[in-house]
Amino acid sequence: MEMEQFKYDNRIVKNFAFATMLWGLVGMLVGLIVAFQLYYPALNFKLPYTTFGRLRPLHTNAVIFAFVGNGIFMGVYYSLQRLLKARMFSDTLSKIHFWGWQLIIVCAALTLVFGITTGKEYAELEWPIDILIALIWVVFGINMFGTIIKRREKHLYVGIWFYIATFVTIAMLHIVNSIEMPVSFLKSYSWYAGVQDALVQWWYGHNAVAFFLTTPYLGVMYYFLPKAANRPVYSYRLSIVHFWALIFLYIWAGPHHLLYTSLPDWAQSLGTVFSVMLIAPSWGGMFNGLLTLRGAWDKVREDAILKFLVVAITAYGMSTFEGPLLSLKNVNAISHFTDWTVAHVHVGALGWNGFMTFAMLYWLIPRLYNTEIHSKSLMNTHFWLGTLGILLYAIPMYWAGFSQSLSWSEFTADGTLRYTFMDTVVRIKLLYLLRGIGGTVYLTGFVVMLYNLIKTVKKGSLVAEESHSAPALVNATTAHQGEHWHRWLERRPVQFLLLSLVAVLIGGIIELVPTFLVKSNIPTIASVKPYTPLELQGRDIYIREGCYNCHSQMIRPFRHETERYGEYSKAGEFVYDHPFQWGSKRTGPDLQREGGRNPDSWHFKHMYEPSWITTGSIMPAYPWLFKDDLDIASTESKISAMRTLGVPYPEGYEKVAVSDLEKQSKMIVAGLEADADVQKMLKTEGISKLENKEIISLIAYLQRLGTDIKNKPLTLK
Repeated sequence: MEMEQFKYDNRIVKNFAFATMLWGLVGMLVGLIVAFQLYYPALNFKLPYTTFGRLRPLHTNAVIFAFVGNGIFMGVYYSLQRLLKARMFSDTLSKIHFWGWQLIIVCAALTLVFGITTGKEYAELEWPIDILIALIWVVFGINMFGTIIKRREKHLYVGIWFYIATFVTIAMLHIVNSIEMPVSFLKSYSWYAGVQDALVQWWYGHNAVAFFLTTPYLGVMYYFLPKAANRPVYSYRLSIVHFWALIFLYIWAGPHHLLYTSLPDWAQSLGTVFSVMLIAPSWGGMFNGLLTLRGAWDKVREDAILKFLVVAITAYGMSTFEGPLLSLKNVNAISHFTDWTVAHVHVGALGWNGFMTFAMLYWLIPRLYNTEIHSKSLMNTHFWLGTLGILLYAIPMYWAGFSQSLSWSEFTADGTLRYTFMDTVVRIKLLYLLRGIGGTVYLTGFVVMLYNLIKTVKKGSLVAEESHSAPALVNATTAHQGEHWHRWLERRPVQFLLLSLVAVLIGGIIELVPTFLVKSNIPTIASVKPYTPLELQGRDIYIREGCYNCHSQMIRPFRHETERYGEYSKAGEFVYDHPFQWGSKRTGPDLQREGGRNPDSWHFKHMYEPSWITTGSIMPAYPWLFKDDLDIASTESKISAMRTLGVPYPEGYEKVAVSDLEKQSKMIVAGLEADADVQKMLKTEGISKLENKEIISLIAYLQRLGTDIKNKPLTLK
């Protein structure tokens, strides 16, 4: 049989490896800053670009899409070529993919720091960047499938199944969730509103975890674990069950992020049922990975790479057990809005994604540079620092989560709430400090790895073009008698892709379509009216400053929540919210019924310096809101866009919207200037021309929240 000579492209792998290390350092540094900001609020620096609300989305996007994203492409580009015995389809597409992805990351970092955000978790990037993401993702898909089509290996290995599912599902999720109405070049409103927006967002958000942080890493696990252990995968049949069950079940689980909210009960129940079923395929993958090491545990004790892999797979198993656990309503009632969820997420991020990435880097870099690792001792040092860092991070956050939930729900003997919300914050501040220390230890291990790999690179030489030979593939679709049915499918990548798409479409269609088409899912409330122009502008500032990162707007039907915040939230209250603002974490109290609770002067002083109002507050100050003029010129286009989205502003209202905005602003300013404390503050701080300032619109928005529904007194039986 004639052998064909070809060369693997290692340069693209090296590029993604270096980008992984760079953005990992950036993402973790920003994460460390936001962790310590919760203990030392002064670290917000009273600057618009360094507040928790703006840096937290930067941290999550940098870690997910920059660090892990580049790690995915590093692993895919290396393993795909070798599994298919073919060079990548196009070197040009590889370069476009690499530089396009780095451009996306830079654009994301700049826009998020400047407060340019859609306000949707893990999907904060504005519409021009969303389009760029879609284009670069298509480039990646063409390059991957072109390589699969021209392959020299007949069968598609299990890792490639996960790559295919990742490509098709992420494309679907990104496109559906990113449908938005542009207002200007860097401003848009979600096409969906309220309950519908929440369902679409967490259908996307949960499955971004599933198909970006999980399935591609399972693909690289199935390649790098056997390579590092020099052993075959434990069970081919188990990998088939693992793959198809995982991608079919995962897509249904998004609603478990919205338990006890205004989402229809049937959707919540579907999310719970399928989340519980996810344990089986998830643990099937974990066992397939760990059992691959059967008989090789002596080697694990000696090999740091295998240690990283074992802990990574174990963290995957822990996270995928805890996820279904948290989807049970009685458990979710305790965990939701608390730091328990933060601990859960970081066990997966630091353990599963982090350690798997470190193992890949340690395995790849010496091979790319045709040398030995600089120091095995430093590899072990990194392993123990990383493991200790995970424990020091996660344990305080679990403790904080339990403490928050128990404190929020505790009553005195006479039936009143025992603790104010601020009491619960003070109780866990030390745990926030410990979390920051854990993050510091983990980052220190990362820096040790960087030093080790840089020294390794310096003593070697890049093998940019790695020569290889393999026989040409004559007929990939030829069947053999007695062959397993799945082998037939593996030889047909296009059919494989289409079947994967069908598997993930089913759950999405069944959950999303009825929520949009059946009106009874979202009963309308006659008293709920659109936001005034000033309130709409204030809402955009609320989103710009990332207030949703710390405050929820969703009161669950629990006695302790209705006692603390007021009447529980109704689906019909959010029909004009583009995007929804239910939140996922209460670092501060819920704001759904904030309107009218405090006078305008309270909000005025609180936003300028929170500690003036609440001793020990960890909320950032926002002095620029008192100096920066409101962008009144954008009012007309915003009202017009909202009317296009179905918000019932009168025809032509945008022409008089600015006049209404100015009238409401003057009313608020008149009330503020009548307050003696505010008058003194205006003189002391040198604040003038209040009616033009952003703070006035934010106060208008906060005072509107929840006022469309009259709070009913709680009747105890």
